[in-house]
Amino acid sequence: MTSEDLPLAGRRIALPESRELDLFADMLIKRGADVLRCPLVAIHDAPDPAPVLAWMHTLISQPFDRLILLTGEGLRRMLALAEREGGSLQADFIAALEGIPKLTRGPKPGAALRKVGLKADQVAVAPTTEGVIETLKGESLRGQRIGVQLYGTDPNRRLVDFLAGAGAEVSTVAPYIYADDVEDAQVEALIDALLATEVDAIAFTSATQVRRLLQIAKRREQGEAALLSALGRIKVAAVGPVVADELAACGVQVDLMPESSFFMKPLVRELVKVLGTR
Repeated sequence: MTSEDLPLAGRRIALPESRELDLFADMLIKRGADVLRCPLVAIHDAPDPAPVLAWMHTLISQPFDRLILLTGEGLRRMLALAEREGGSLQADFIAALEGIPKLTRGPKPGAALRKVGLKADQVAVAPTTEGVIETLKGESLRGQRIGVQLYGTDPNRRLVDFLAGAGAEVSTVAPYIYADDVEDAQVEALIDALLATEVDAIAFTSATQVRRLLQIAKRREQGEAALLSALGRIKVAAVGPVVADELAACGVQVDLMPESSFFMKPLVRELVKVLGTR
């Protein structure tokens, strides 16, 4: 095979991804890369489904005037919960969703809607909380009942306070939680590999991964500064603006990110563009 067939030959890339780790790794391996797998976080259903089910029943019986979906994961979790509950809940939920104007933060909730034959009525001008707020700034929200599907358990006070300040009645739901997916020792091993510059790049696909890595680094003798220095010696990739903003807030320079479509395939293309053999 030629370098064109395996453009990432000789490159080692660290992957802190969890949910689609094998898919992400396979895309890179097929292009010749060696991958270091270290899933930093896992996603689980909300431990108490009762509030999620109550929110869904409210959406069905008293449809919101507007629905804001921040993640595709949240919608998928609610649909799966409705399916497990049985009866007509899932069909009723999808039917109610169809009649509600839906604003998505980015492409992933839009993709989750399409899986059940629906589509977003609005897409935020940027796939961030600020993008959602900017999209709604010119609209009259007073008196509206607005449902908000949250990102994990983050209460997103910035968005909720904006909506409440605009006169809306806000109802939030948190269908899933983040949990540590690996023992601290495995995260330590990833940090050691970064400190030793044993990888050419690390590709982050969620802001939670960034926070988890920095959290463990702070406990170490070398501290956070050593990790930040190590990240400055390799290429740091972000799947999209939310992750890039988190990295920047931590003092990490982002070297590559897809320009518009914030998914793994475009991220792989950017890694090939920057790290590919010439």
